[in-house]
Amino acid sequence: MSTSAPQSNPICPCDTSCPLGEALAKIGGKWKLRLLCSLNADGTLRYNELKQKTVGITPAVLSSSLKELEADGLIVRTQFAEVPVRVEYGLTEYGKELLPILHSLAHWARHEAVD
Repeated sequence: MSTSAPQSNPICPCDTSCPLGEALAKIGGKWKLRLLCSLNADGTLRYNELKQKTVGITPAVLSSSLKELEADGLIVRTQFAEVPVRVEYGLTEYGKELLPILHSLAHWARHEAVD
């Protein structure tokens, strides 16, 4: 029987500074993945287009989610100097890097659902 201390796993969700926990905090919640998927599928979208594609989201939650995704560097908000003001949202390169990971996670979930 070994008495050595267990080795620390750098991606263990139990660690206090877990990178997985940080990643899940960026995309967690009911709406963020839906917003990211909409932007991936349709490209750059305006606020009202995102609201229509995300049925059930309130304006306050949509605004909050977009601000958080922008602050985390996953989406970019572009405001045009027009009257009325036009604002568009799109994925950043950093956000696009997340897409293959999300596709793998979806594949994994589908596989688990079949078993």
